[in-house]
Parts: sequence; structure tokens; C-alpha cells
Amino acid sequence: MACDCDYVLKKCDVTEEHYGTCSSLLNGRTSKRNPDGSLSLPNENLSKLKGDVMYHLALDNLNFDLPALYGDVKFVVMGGTKYRMREFACYVAELLGLPKDPKSVNHTKASQRFAMYKIGPVLSVSHGIGIPSMTTVLQELIKVMFYAKAKDPIFIRLGTSGGLGIPPGSVVVSSFGLSGTLEKTYELPVLGVIRKWPSYLDKRLSEELVCSASNFDEFKTYVAGTMGADDFYRGQGRLDGPLCDYSEADKMAYLDKLASLGVKNIEMEANAFAAITGEAGVRASIACVTLVDRLQGDQITTPKTVLKEWQKYPMQVVGALIKNYVERKL
Repeated sequence: MACDCDYVLKKCDVTEEHYGTCSSLLNGRTSKRNPDGSLSLPNENLSKLKGDVMYHLALDNLNFDLPALYGDVKFVVMGGTKYRMREFACYVAELLGLPKDPKSVNHTKASQRFAMYKIGPVLSVSHGIGIPSMTTVLQELIKVMFYAKAKDPIFIRLGTSGGLGIPPGSVVVSSFGLSGTLEKTYELPVLGVIRKWPSYLDKRLSEELVCSASNFDEFKTYVAGTMGADDFYRGQGRLDGPLCDYSEADKMAYLDKLASLGVKNIEMEANAFAAITGEAGVRASIACVTLVDRLQGDQITTPKTVLKEWQKYPMQVVGALIKNYVERKL
């Protein structure tokens, strides 16, 4: 089949020729996109609903004209805190020369749970901390994009993480998500049975983010695996939690094992984010800044003023990608 990639960067700018969702790579598999690029979700139950309520976003497809509201969305950018995603929305507005102040327009304010701002073709959405919170928002956002008939939407998670053997303040663009059991999968009990899904991210999109990061000299950027832990303390091998039943030698052996598997940072969402977007046929990537080198210690002792500057780095990388796309389309 012919290539139907809606490229962000020009085809010659990176070595990976196609996105993973390209029709030319299907090899007989059914496409998860319609011919116009809109999503074709595999859940037949959705078509049987009289109306679909995205409860945690305070949206539905009966009382809201989702195609009019979000049909032009190209980038869905997610991050942990409401403050960070409002800051990113303001940054994108300035970057794209859009005058509207996003601080007063939280599209999901009625939910009292999360924040969502729309700036031109960009949705900036908070997802809380950890896999259960993030996957709830992620799945409802995928449905919003489905009902809105958005064309080839790109999902990117930006945030903070702990590094492994790289300088604090570095940006890691994730190539895959690793579970706490050291598998490139996301597992979930479904109807009483543990199910597993592969957790890889789009190679071309990762390369495009790295290419965008090359514009900045303030930080180093790495493409590597990211561990998505289910807990901040014992789940990440920390020694400074209220409970700990292993030694420092045990911890270091575990972190060294992670590093040997190609992992350069640890956060709490990567493998689930990769698996769900992949199953839904959405190309996606993750860009996180590291706040500490876990091989050197557990606690984050860098001054807050420095941490705030570091947290801008993933925003700059994603913002550069978005600006490049918008300028090319114009």
C-alpha cells in the first residue's frame, strides 16, 4: 500500500522513513485509521451507545459538537500537573503567535479533576500522577479524538523523571516503556485475568523530537527506554520511603540491570502510555527531563529554581516540533 504518513518533519530529516501507523507497513493487517486519517477504534460497543460520556473530562458526544471543538487538533500533549500544562499552553500560544490567554479557558473545568487547554491545533492536558490516573484521561482523550474525527492526531507525554547514568537536566525521548517486572509490556487484570500488551513508541516521531531538540544547547537529549513504575518508592528501588525491605546492594543491582536493558530514566506512566496509544493506532512519544541520577542517590536536592528551568526543556522540544509542523502546513 502507498505511504499515507502526514509528516511533521520532512521525510529526509530523519532516518526512519515511515510512522508505525503508515498503511505501507500494515502487511495485511487492518488499518486503525480511516482513509481521511481519522481514528478507527476497534471497540464495536461504541457504535451501540446512544451517547458516550467522557466523564473525567466532563465531555460527551451528544451535548458537545466535538468535531467543531476538536476536529482541527493535531497534537495532544499530556503532563502530570495542571500548572505545568497551563504553562505549556501559554508557551505554545506565544510560540505560535496566538493571542488568546489559555489560563481562563479550561475545557474540562466542570470535571474538577483535570485541566485541558486548546491552543490552535494543540490540546494541553493534565493527567495526574501514575498509570491509573493517566490511562483514564488518555483513553477518554482518544475517544474525543475519535468522535471529533481529528486527522492523524499525535499524542506526546512530557514530564519529569529520574535518570540512570546521565546528567540531571537531560531530556530522554522514550523508545519503549519497561514494566516493573522488566518487560516491554503493560499488564492489566481484565475480567480477573492478567493481560499484557507491547509497549513501544513510534520510532520516527522519537527521531523527530530528537531532531527538534538539536536546536537547544542547554541540555543533552537521549533516545532510550523508560521504566514506568507503579510506585514512587519501593517500585523504583528507593531506600528513602517509609517502608524498605532490601539493601542498597539490592537496589544498585536492580538499577544496573535496568541500565543494561537500555533504560535511561524512570517515571510512572511510560509503558501504559505506549501500549494504549499503540493498540489504538495513535502515534505517540514521550519526552521527560531527569531531575536526579538514581545511580548517585534517591532524593532530589537540586534547588527549586533550577528544577523549574529544567522542566521547561521537554516543553521546548515538543514546542519546536509543533512550531515546525504549523509553519510547514502554513
